[in-house]
Amino acid sequence: MKLLNVKHYLIIALFSFLSCGSSQGGEGVVIDDTVIPTNLSINITVVGTNSANPLGDGSGDVKLALSAKDAVRYKVKFGDGNEVESTSGNLDYTYTTSGTNKYTIEVIAFSKTDNFVSDFIQKEIYVSPGGLKLVWSDEFDTDGAPDPAKWTYDIGTGSNGWGNNESQYYTDRTENVTISNGTLKIKAKKENFSGANYTSARLKTQGLFDFTYGRVEIRAKLPSTGGTWPALWMLGSNINSVSWPACGEIDIMEHIGNDIGKVQSATHTPSSFGNTQNKGAINSNTTTTQFHVYELRWTEEKLEFLFDGELFYTYNPSVKNSNTWPFNKNQFLIMNVAIGGTLGGAIDASFTEDVMEIDYVKVYK
Repeated sequence: MKLLNVKHYLIIALFSFLSCGSSQGGEGVVIDDTVIPTNLSINITVVGTNSANPLGDGSGDVKLALSAKDAVRYKVKFGDGNEVESTSGNLDYTYTTSGTNKYTIEVIAFSKTDNFVSDFIQKEIYVSPGGLKLVWSDEFDTDGAPDPAKWTYDIGTGSNGWGNNESQYYTDRTENVTISNGTLKIKAKKENFSGANYTSARLKTQGLFDFTYGRVEIRAKLPSTGGTWPALWMLGSNINSVSWPACGEIDIMEHIGNDIGKVQSATHTPSSFGNTQNKGAINSNTTTTQFHVYELRWTEEKLEFLFDGELFYTYNPSVKNSNTWPFNKNQFLIMNVAIGGTLGGAIDASFTEDVMEIDYVKVYK
């Protein structure tokens, strides 16, 4: 009986001790108030991204939308040496390094107790030279006729074969110009049509879009038959008031089927026109079998012509006046395939039809 009573008192004493301990300000009990963010979500949009511009519009602009449960602020490391903090999780950023670059973008979400979680996303982003932004483009993604809000046509044979003794009649028929499978097709055909032996198409943005200074990129695959004369070029929008060559002409690309391994660029001004001395050329054996990018970089000082990013000709007259530099006013775009003429030359007797394909046209400013 005595041993049982001793055990009984010990148990009571133990419960009394624990009860006293729990009433003294929590001594001996650890309370963990740590808050750790969860469910971190990172949404990054490269501005101007679409099927034709998967790396953006060249501006380098990105938009971030971040969220996490129990997060009160975010730190973003953009992978280019810069970092920014945000409390809302919504922010914009601009990359400035020209060209195509891949960045690892790390996001760190902090709680009110300064605990954090992090994650990252990799993005490939294109920044055009000079920080220019895409202002006009056509990616030719919709089958059928070209967009009438962007393109109009020259029709007929022009004066003296468009001034070059060309042999084609330009039309706007689907037989000569159409969009299919993501490319614009300008098709030259041998056929009797309105007194001409050949037909083709000449598209232009006259009255719809023009610009001064910037960068033009056109990705194209060229026809190969002797006598074809495809061209990607520009004319001054004031041509109807000052005439040619005072309006200025910029030939971004000209190709001759009879000289298949060469493409050239040129300018026509009052100081040198027609058989102009202001021109340059580059050799390539794949212009008719592969797509290439023909590029113009137009500033207040000079015109630069590039083939797949390679500079091959610059027009930069030391004296700039109306005779040498009519390129301080708006110009519009033109794309066509001529047949024969002063540059196209002899037409292959076996010619029946050939086509220039355009993947896209982009203008940056």
